[in-house]
Amino acid sequence: MKQFGTILKFELKGYLKNKIFVGITLFLVIAIAVAMFIPNIASIFKSEDGEADAADLPVMLVHAEDGELSALVKQYFDEVFSEYNVKVADGTVENVKEEITSGSAECAFVMDSADSYTYYVDNLSMYDSNTDIANSVLQEVYRVTAMVQYGITPEQAGNIMSAQIESRTTALGKDQMQNFFYTYILIFALYMVILLYGQMVATNVAAEKSSRAMEVLITSAKPISMMFGKVLASCFAGLIQLVAVFGSALVFYNINKSSWGDNMIIESIFNIPVALFVYMLVFFILGFLMYAFMFGAIGSTASKLEDINTSVMPVTFLFIIAFIVVMTSMASGNVDNTLMKVCSYVPFTSPMAMFTRICMSTVAPYEIAASIAVLVGTTVGVGFIAAKIYRVGVLLYGTTPKIGAIIKAVRKA
Repeated sequence: MKQFGTILKFELKGYLKNKIFVGITLFLVIAIAVAMFIPNIASIFKSEDGEADAADLPVMLVHAEDGELSALVKQYFDEVFSEYNVKVADGTVENVKEEITSGSAECAFVMDSADSYTYYVDNLSMYDSNTDIANSVLQEVYRVTAMVQYGITPEQAGNIMSAQIESRTTALGKDQMQNFFYTYILIFALYMVILLYGQMVATNVAAEKSSRAMEVLITSAKPISMMFGKVLASCFAGLIQLVAVFGSALVFYNINKSSWGDNMIIESIFNIPVALFVYMLVFFILGFLMYAFMFGAIGSTASKLEDINTSVMPVTFLFIIAFIVVMTSMASGNVDNTLMKVCSYVPFTSPMAMFTRICMSTVAPYEIAASIAVLVGTTVGVGFIAAKIYRVGVLLYGTTPKIGAIIKAVRKA
């Protein structure tokens, strides 16, 4: 136990003194701070003069022979075309065309009637969706004018068209839309941290072997203490970095909470239920340890640092496949499909699959317990196997050994 504690402290201190580790952490914290202060930064550059802002908007012209129709269309267009300064055009259609070609106006709607118009624009952009918006709005204008023709007053027609339908939605399970954003961020953070620190564990082990330092270390400390100390140190380093990044994000969000207003995405990200946060820590720690043990074992079998990327590729692909399965299921909105249910109990995929199902679906407590139990057992088993591979890996030099040779060496040990 003393050996394990000494190795853990040494490895963790190495991470915390690493300039790249500290630099990346500070960069992420600063980036989060800038992102959280965006509303305040943007408000500095906003003009305080609303009329000046309206004058800077591109002009959209509305023209009709019927003055009442022009005024009604302008009233509706003012609401939906907020990025334009909508004006009623005087004169003829030719005058409207001249204003567009001269650059005085960007586009124009020339109304033949309430249900017919011609859209004029100088250069038609492939992303121009003005006619699509206008079509839906002018349907309402047409209905209002038709009601007026049949004797209904404009006020009555407006009240009929603006009637609001009251609706209530009660989710008896989980609200996937509300939970989607922070689930996505946490899964992506888990993906990045496991791959990043897993590679670091493998590289550190391979570097010790390449420099022959492993041969000295293995004679003074037990392989289990060496492997568990290295892996747990990298796990603590990853947790420290995550706490620094997400903790600073939470602090900066609370400072600027009023500036973000009722932004649904931002609110859902920072309103993570405590229970889900605890599940995230459990699956993060277990998943991280399992993959870090695998990366460490592979690193001990590499004779040269150049072989690391090739050696860890199968484990990396395994984790990437799990990530793709989870992300595809989240995008489809069906996180309870058969593949996800199977992946929830496979230890190599369960850290992401089961956590996603817990966040975005209703999972029975016994299913969660079974998934965690399988993951705990696998992590401990992989840890002991990795320690045995680490022990024999010190003797494996030259070409990269095959799986059969590694198993044979472990059995002999």
